[in-house]
Amino acid sequence: MKNTKKINYKLYSNFLRSLAKELTNFYYSKLNKTFKISNKLKGRGYDPVTTSDKAFEKFIRSKINKKFPDHQIIGEEFGLKKSKSDFSWVIDPIDGTRSYVIGNPTWSNLISLNYKGQPIVGLANFPILKKFYFNASDKISYVVENGKKRKLKVNFSAKMSNVKVSAAFHNYLTPNKLKKIPKILKLMQFPCADALSYSHFADGKLDIVAQCSNKIWDIHPLIPIIKAAGGIVTTWKNEDPSKAGHILCSANKKLHNNFLKLLKPVAQ
Repeated sequence: MKNTKKINYKLYSNFLRSLAKELTNFYYSKLNKTFKISNKLKGRGYDPVTTSDKAFEKFIRSKINKKFPDHQIIGEEFGLKKSKSDFSWVIDPIDGTRSYVIGNPTWSNLISLNYKGQPIVGLANFPILKKFYFNASDKISYVVENGKKRKLKVNFSAKMSNVKVSAAFHNYLTPNKLKKIPKILKLMQFPCADALSYSHFADGKLDIVAQCSNKIWDIHPLIPIIKAAGGIVTTWKNEDPSKAGHILCSANKKLHNNFLKLLKPVAQ
């Protein structure tokens, strides 16, 4: 981490905790109704965006601008607000828009604060599930569920013999590539639900999460939560996860090394 000794974790984590509650109230008071859907890819595939995505991002930006007017902001829907600050906020207003569109409650609001490009504080807020995940420092993260706060810790004792794996390869891995990772396919017993899978990993409910084609707003908010819970997170090439792309999370070093080897045939 690049010089995080001066980071006021309490200031930023408290801001995100308050914002989580405001976002949930905003959803139920303003957005829990009919919304419009458009397709970003316009006939070249399907990547939905809703009027709720845009409303959430505008709301989040307004709160950040009011509290931290000098900070940069990068959002999925409205791009970059640039400044000279070393601090930048990364926003995915609705992670899991497909779930949102069909009424699946696993969608979330994702927000991270980055310092010199590295995620240091993160929030994953699940309005329908009435819970949110955040880190209070680089060593402590929590889930607040139905108003009750509980410390997060990954399942350090997980082994290959009983490993709980959640993975999603979207359209990245062709049938021929999938044939190169038969062991991982066999071990994929648990569904993958966007940010909820990463959150469940930080809570010790999953031991491995592997996903591909993450954008920075998909993964940056989750990196500090996972690391503070004791998890290991890298790319499939064992590189800095802040690069985004293909991400692997593991409950301990031995598992991580094993799965890096299993993913190596398709990690290019």
